[in-house]
Amino acid sequence: MNGPPRARELGIVGCHACGLACEDTLAETGHARCPRCGTMLHRRRRNSLARAWALLIAGIIFYIPANVLPVMYTSLLGSGSDSTIMRGVIEFWKTGSYGIALVIFIASVAVPCTKFLVLGLLLTTVGRRSRWAMRERARLYRLVELIGYWSMLDVLVVAVVAALVKFQLLSDIEPRIGILFFGMVVILTMLSAMHFDPRLIWDSEEQ
Repeated sequence: MNGPPRARELGIVGCHACGLACEDTLAETGHARCPRCGTMLHRRRRNSLARAWALLIAGIIFYIPANVLPVMYTSLLGSGSDSTIMRGVIEFWKTGSYGIALVIFIASVAVPCTKFLVLGLLLTTVGRRSRWAMRERARLYRLVELIGYWSMLDVLVVAVVAALVKFQLLSDIEPRIGILFFGMVVILTMLSAMHFDPRLIWDSEEQ
């Protein structure tokens, strides 16, 4: 398949830490370090698929208690109740706080589920060395990396709302254990995306 030359053909290897293009001496020495940051150089991230799969599965497991357990406690005029993610979305929507409800729904439901599906698709197709829609899959990976930075919006919203309500008399909001599990989901999915080596998508071209 005709295309631009690969790094291996040009005798260079990219550093996974700082991105510096280094001279590829791995074939002769067996190991090399980046001259800029000192990180060990590899043509591919070691055990990329296994680590990404493990972190993704752990994130899916943590997502269950994140939705089942309460994420915040609300108290008004002495009457309090715990709220899960979806119940919080519904309550904010009913009170007219449509913006907050949409932010929580997108950050807590739409984004995590999308990341699960996209990462699962990438890992499955790479594991099968599929040539299907390689360019589109590379774009999906960049999308997952981009939205990963905004995945903590739900945690931030709960913290901000709790801080604002603290200034009001007769009402109170406190975070609950569910928000901890959701935070772990965000961290695990971000780590899964970081351990996935997108260059594996293009390795199927050599078949």
